[in-house]
Amino acid sequence: MAIAKAERLMNLALCLLGTRRPLSKRELRGSIEAYLEAGNDESFNRMFERDKDDLRELGLVIETVENLEGETGYLARRDSNRLPPVSLDAEEAAALGLAAKVWQQARLAGAASGALQKLRAGGMPEAGDPYEGQHSAIEPRIPVHEAAFEPLMLACRDRRPVVFDYRKSTAAHPETRQVEPWALECWRGHWYLAGFDRDRGAERVFRLSRITGKVRSRAGKYTAPVPDVVTVRETVASWAGESADRTARIRLRAGSGYPLRAKAASVKEGGDGWDELEIPYGHGLDAWLVEFGPDVVVVEPADLRADVVDRLRAVALG
Repeated sequence: MAIAKAERLMNLALCLLGTRRPLSKRELRGSIEAYLEAGNDESFNRMFERDKDDLRELGLVIETVENLEGETGYLARRDSNRLPPVSLDAEEAAALGLAAKVWQQARLAGAASGALQKLRAGGMPEAGDPYEGQHSAIEPRIPVHEAAFEPLMLACRDRRPVVFDYRKSTAAHPETRQVEPWALECWRGHWYLAGFDRDRGAERVFRLSRITGKVRSRAGKYTAPVPDVVTVRETVASWAGESADRTARIRLRAGSGYPLRAKAASVKEGGDGWDELEIPYGHGLDAWLVEFGPDVVVVEPADLRADVVDRLRAVALG
């Protein structure tokens, strides 16, 4: 929403909430600067009707009545627009307190802290209360170092298509991707975006640390339906070989590849500077093995070996 329109809606809402009697269009136009600058009556009427509909869509209850001068008047009674009191038990309060601490490293930190202060002013338990004391040692952190996080978060919220340059793990150069973003999730310290890739016509998951340059917003609506459940973590886990249904045998240079060793079902030390590992894996192990470069050689299965060779060749030719 443009700043000018947001300010205009706020001023209209304040006028309607602050009056004790219905205000006519004429009175509202004389009280709000943006309406004075609207030009002719037709332009003002269209702007006012849109603003009134927008406020009602946002949840403001606006009454339409006939005032004493025979004109149609408008007001928003405070008792009709007052939210019920917020009541939280100790467990809910502790959960909200922990959630606010999660965003201390992001630009959401100010909003989270402000919300927490308002809830505590309304009666939420303070730090040091008996229940919260049980969780005082818990300091959750979700790292948000990628510049792409905030624009993508806003794009997911506002349902706006985006364009960005993305470098795959097996590519030497980034490619431009046109994406309809659905959801962001953090998995094992890394942020991932799930969305509809317009060029490929299918769902894709992108690791934010591989986005290069700025994320650019695009006008227009989504072309693909947004699923009710977006399984970002499950998708990334399957790519990382977490959903293992097979076993691969690889040779790994001694003293290297510790993440692979941690996943190995067995490790057999060799006397030639190489160890042999058996690794349970599913879809995506080839992309992971490529990241270890010349320290890994796939022994079997043959299709995995071929996939790794193809990816390495693509990088070399890129």
